[in-house]
Amino acid sequence: MHRRDSRQSGPAGPARPADGRDASQRSTARLPSVLNVHSMAGQVLILQVGVVLLIVVAAVVALVLQARSSSLQEARNRSLVGAETFAHAPGTLAAMKSADPSKLLQPRAEEARKRSGVNYIIAFSPSGVRWTHPDPHLVGKHVVGSYADALAGKVHQDVYNTPGVGRAVDTMVPVQDTDGKVVGMVSVGITVKRVDRMVMEQLPLLLGSAAAGLVLVTGGSVLVSRRLRRQTRGLEPAEMTRMYEHHDAVLHSVREGVLVISAEGRLLLANDEACRLLDLPEDPTGRLITDLGLSPPTTRLLASDWTVTDRVVLAGERLLAVNVRPTAPHGGPGGSVATLRDTTELRELAGRARVARERLQLLYDAGVRIGTTLDVVRTAEELTEIAVPRFADFAAVALLDAVRRGEEPDGASLVVHRTAVRAIRDDHPLHTVDETITWQPTTPQAQALRGGHAVLEPDLRATRNWREQDPERARRMLDSGIHSLITVPLQARGIVLGVVDFWRSEQDSFTDEDLAVAEELAARAAVAIDNARRYTREHTMAATLQRSLLPRALPEQPALDVAYRYLPAQAGVGGVGGDWFDVIPLPGTRVALVVGDVVGHGLHAAATMGRLRTVIHNFCALDLPPDELVGHLDELVAQIDETETSEEGAAITGATCLFAIYDPVSGRCCVARAGHPGPALVSPDGTVVFPDVPVSPPLGLCAGMPVETAELQLAEGSRLVLYTDGLVENRDRDLDTGLRLLAGALGRPDRTPEQDCQAVLDALLPDRPSDDIALLVARTRLTDPDRVAEWDVPSDPAAIAPLRAAAARRLDAWGLDEIAFTTELILSELVTNAIRYGSEPIQLRLLFNQDSLICEVADGSSTSPHMRRAATTDEGGRGLFLVAQYARRWGVRYTARGKVIWSEQSLEAPEAGLDEALGDALLEEWDESAL
Repeated sequence: MHRRDSRQSGPAGPARPADGRDASQRSTARLPSVLNVHSMAGQVLILQVGVVLLIVVAAVVALVLQARSSSLQEARNRSLVGAETFAHAPGTLAAMKSADPSKLLQPRAEEARKRSGVNYIIAFSPSGVRWTHPDPHLVGKHVVGSYADALAGKVHQDVYNTPGVGRAVDTMVPVQDTDGKVVGMVSVGITVKRVDRMVMEQLPLLLGSAAAGLVLVTGGSVLVSRRLRRQTRGLEPAEMTRMYEHHDAVLHSVREGVLVISAEGRLLLANDEACRLLDLPEDPTGRLITDLGLSPPTTRLLASDWTVTDRVVLAGERLLAVNVRPTAPHGGPGGSVATLRDTTELRELAGRARVARERLQLLYDAGVRIGTTLDVVRTAEELTEIAVPRFADFAAVALLDAVRRGEEPDGASLVVHRTAVRAIRDDHPLHTVDETITWQPTTPQAQALRGGHAVLEPDLRATRNWREQDPERARRMLDSGIHSLITVPLQARGIVLGVVDFWRSEQDSFTDEDLAVAEELAARAAVAIDNARRYTREHTMAATLQRSLLPRALPEQPALDVAYRYLPAQAGVGGVGGDWFDVIPLPGTRVALVVGDVVGHGLHAAATMGRLRTVIHNFCALDLPPDELVGHLDELVAQIDETETSEEGAAITGATCLFAIYDPVSGRCCVARAGHPGPALVSPDGTVVFPDVPVSPPLGLCAGMPVETAELQLAEGSRLVLYTDGLVENRDRDLDTGLRLLAGALGRPDRTPEQDCQAVLDALLPDRPSDDIALLVARTRLTDPDRVAEWDVPSDPAAIAPLRAAAARRLDAWGLDEIAFTTELILSELVTNAIRYGSEPIQLRLLFNQDSLICEVADGSSTSPHMRRAATTDEGGRGLFLVAQYARRWGVRYTARGKVIWSEQSLEAPEAGLDEALGDALLEEWDESAL
């Protein structure tokens, strides 16, 4: 629409111009370009400068003339004032009437002249003879010029050539006597040269002001011309006229819509065709594109900076092909130009393309959104969410019961379970979720289940077989506006899993093309449901195995009040893992607490967990300290990693574990951990801390390194909280945040372990756990000191008798007289063995428990006693045999400074027939052949 010269053909931006000149050179070249008389800007500039120059010259001349006139007037006024003043001054009249006026007036006239700054003061007689003059030689001579007006008593002003002074502005004032007779005249003059000098003094200011005004006006004209040149792009008037004609043709004659849009999204130009095609409001120029009421796609297209070619958009009832190009690369300002063509005849074709695109998008979304979890119910819900309202107004999924349980369906049953329903309104008449349905053989659903193919019912009012299932419900469905149905079997790997129904009430009836889309949706959902079903089966098997391997009930023990929670990961999110916990009673009323986590999920993790739990029970039977137990466990896991492989041939075993032993007599708790989160300790007043327990690498990675332990001193009523990482850490929460929430949930001093477990799960349990959660809360108890008796034993057999007597007294105080003899026998044997085979220090301790009496003998030797059957000729060797017969159990545990041999006697049954039992026990040492 406008002419572009070669200087505008370069690329936009900071690139060097095509002419090769830099910015300074271009700036010096601008003025000549502005003065180009062929351009509109040059012509306007020359005209403006000429007019301004003429005005300035006229103004200077006028000011000079005005200044000269003002100076002359000032000279007249000053000469008049001087003449009047001197003429009427005291003594002037008397001097003129005196015999020698010159003698009296000349000095006074010269003094007045000098003071007033005039050029001369001349007093002369009525006959014209001078009495005074600046030049004394002219005194007494006749004046030059006419003074008739002054002689007649009038003031006379004129410009004269005064002798000795030159041309001057002169004022004559008569001096009259009292009777009105003129006795003399006074003439005061200011030279014209002086007036001109006054004018010349003002001339620089006048000329400077004029020059400054000329510069300012010229500069403004140059700026205006430069702006006009930029706006007209240096075009000549003829070119501008031609461009206006083209612009007018584009606005009113072109049958293609044209829009010019600024970089800010404002409409700069719209021709008549564009206004008609887009139905723009009146006077749209200058308004934002977003304020023109266009459709959102059209608005986004026109307001963007995209480069678009033949983009088809719908504008009301018209289908428009839009082309958009940016203006900046072509020499114009930032913005874009859009052209519009009416292609309404392509609307039907575009409608078909839109439907096809929507169907493809629907199938694509179905592939992305269906099957995001391995949960059967959730997968069915995702199918209905995709279908409604984009494909159908109502959608319902019904699955065979075997599928919901994760089992393989036989395909012969017509009994289904409604799994998911979605509708465009809540008051729908369809079967609700969790409802069991038995389809009649004539219904479309039964045909789909039996035949394995989709059934289309385009007009439900015209068919009756679907009404036989439930006539009343069918009537309500028709009354609600449902008019069309597609039912599709959900089948994968040739097995029918259920059926999905698509219903329409507000959309057009289903067609054969819709049938293909429904079958594709059902096929994609069926694969996802079958995967979820198979996963559910595996998850159920793993969960069953895992629960069978976990403790079903905690053993009774007097040291701790224990509560626990175990939650497997949700099916379809994480799967069954290998978390476990245990509470294991130990000799001496001690208790072992175990929490662990096997890496991975599924059957292998559950089986590995069961093996590790069994191993820990076996190690606890050996009464190993926590560091040794964890060390042996690490060796076992490392061996499993080396010797066992998965189906793919790679070892996958790995685990973490925390093992603690609590002694209620001392209140000490020894803790060791391998890669597992440390415990939380809640004091009786509710203060929550996380003790610093040294951490070793996870099991299988210690590589024979020693395991460190921590000794905790627990007050009675303290709560020790053990947990797995699934409780405090997940994909949405880091470990620090989880520990902070755990501390907040435990910070109550007045709760039981059961209440603590529930509070922790309420605070930390995620909606869909992706990992197993094991939680163990144990509140400590301390053994009453009155139920503990300790004696230091000298290494002397003679000390046994006094020791037995002291023990008997303590048993009598505890009310255990019935087992006193057996206890004395047991401790005598144990102490005798310690004195004979052990080393000092030797110590005896009796623990009175709720249902047992524990006898412990400690010495400094690590030699282990073994029970054996004594020969007939042996005089000894029957001591441990007797201990084993009369104690419920006995054993040995090793300490850092030796060992402890212990025995536990039951208090539930009183001692009876001791002599007979003892005799029988001794007789068992020999058989009939020995006798």
